[in-house]
Formats: sequence, C-alpha cells, structure tokens
Amino acid sequence: QMRHVQLVMGPAGCGKSTYCHTMHEHGLATKRNFHIVNLDPAAEHFEYPVAADIRDLIGLDDVMEELDYGPNGGLVYAFEYLNENLEWLNDQLGEGDDDYFIFDCPGQIELYSHVPVMKSIVQALQRWGFMVCGVYVLDSQFIADSAKFMSGCLACLAAMVQLEIPHVNVLSKMDLVRKKASFMERFYQPDPEELVAELNEASNPALYKLNAAMGSLLEDYSLVGFLPLNIHDPESITLVLAHIDHAIQYGEDVEPTDPDALGGGVEDAEEMMDGDD
Repeated sequence: QMRHVQLVMGPAGCGKSTYCHTMHEHGLATKRNFHIVNLDPAAEHFEYPVAADIRDLIGLDDVMEELDYGPNGGLVYAFEYLNENLEWLNDQLGEGDDDYFIFDCPGQIELYSHVPVMKSIVQALQRWGFMVCGVYVLDSQFIADSAKFMSGCLACLAAMVQLEIPHVNVLSKMDLVRKKASFMERFYQPDPEELVAELNEASNPALYKLNAAMGSLLEDYSLVGFLPLNIHDPESITLVLAHIDHAIQYGEDVEPTDPDALGGGVEDAEEMMDGDD
C-alpha cells in the first residue's frame, strides 16, 4: 500500500510543533496512527512521541562546536549531512504498509526556498514509495500588516515552486484572532491587486514598481491560498487534514473525504469566528 508524508514547514515560531502535536492528538481521537519525525537538529522538547529524530544522527550543538558555525550555517550543514546519509532516514521509517508520517521541520525558510537539501529529501521519499505533501504553516499574526503578509505569501510560493509537491498552506493560531469572518476571507484567497494597493499606501513611491512585481508574481502563479487552523476546534483540524489527505490521495481504497464537503475553508472559518469582534 501507499505510504504518506506531511512535510511541515514554515518560519520559526509559527506553530509547526504545535501543529504536529495537534495532529497526533487528533489521530488518537479518530483512531488514525500518525508517526511524528523530528527533522530539527536544534529541537529540545517535544509534546508528542517521536518516531525518528535527526539528533540521533547529528545535533546542531555538535556541529556548531566542532566546525565553529553559527546556528543557520550549522543547520544547513546538518541537512547536507542527512542528505549524505539518507539510508539512515530510510531505516528509521521502516517498511510498514500504509504508514503516515508527519515531519516536523526547522524554521529556517532558506531550507525550503533556495537551498536544495530539502528537495533532495523529498525526492528520496518519493523513490521510497511515499506520497509527500508540503504543509506550510504561517502565523496568523502575518495578517496584521500587508508587507508582512506579502512576504509570507512569497515564502509559501517559493517553497511550492522549489519542492514541486502537492502543497497546503495553513494560517495557524486562529484561536487568537478576534476579527470578523468577513475581514478574514480576504486572506484565505489573497487578491494580489488588493495587496499591492495596500502596500503602496504605506510605501515610498520608489517601491511601487517592486510592489507591482511581487503582486504580479503571485497573480501569475495563482497558487497561494490558506486554510485557517484553530487547534481547539475539531472541525477546523478535520478540514485541514481532509485537504492534505486529498492532496496525497490518502485512503483511496476507502471512500474519500472531499474537503469541499467540509466547507472548503472559508465557510468553516465563518462559523468558527461568528460573533467575534
């Protein structure tokens, strides 16, 4: 049977580990078995059981101490070392049928945007028979500022283009958002022209062409949309998981869950935040 992987990416502090913990707990409640893999060599504490841990192969502290690297350089080196020892990862994943792994990845976004190490790992997983979905987690605080939100959208797009795998973008920490649903809708399927107009209002005229170019990039690819995730709302978790399962064809031998039947994201968000100011 087909095996599956969620590759959970995003900037530092966006809620990747919380996402992994939430999915593990949701799996226990729904009788689904998710194996969580830690791919962050700098991680220290986990709220979920770890099925495999990159620190058993290489730790960031050791790299920084032995090679006198900084944290970012050490992290890239650790992933290059993992790429040279992919059989270790293959052994850790085992040979079970219908396994479903969730990879908790580091917060250094260059690993997903232009450094080729993560793409090599994805290609290895595909050779081993895994269907891989990228899950890019963006903190909902990014909606507070148009420039910040534009940068988040471009980071998502860079990862999508670089990794070339099915991709789901998630707005995390929605339980902390106190905005009306009508205000939030614009962030689930961003309108590049509207984003550029907001950027121009707060920008020096010298940056107008740059803003337009960034908006054009988003519009040309037309790939960046977001699903809201409230970790305290089981329906919100189910919706996100249904989109990911659909993207990697999980459970094709059983009746599939159509994410559109769960509201498609925006409708669920409206129910989730109805009554909030």
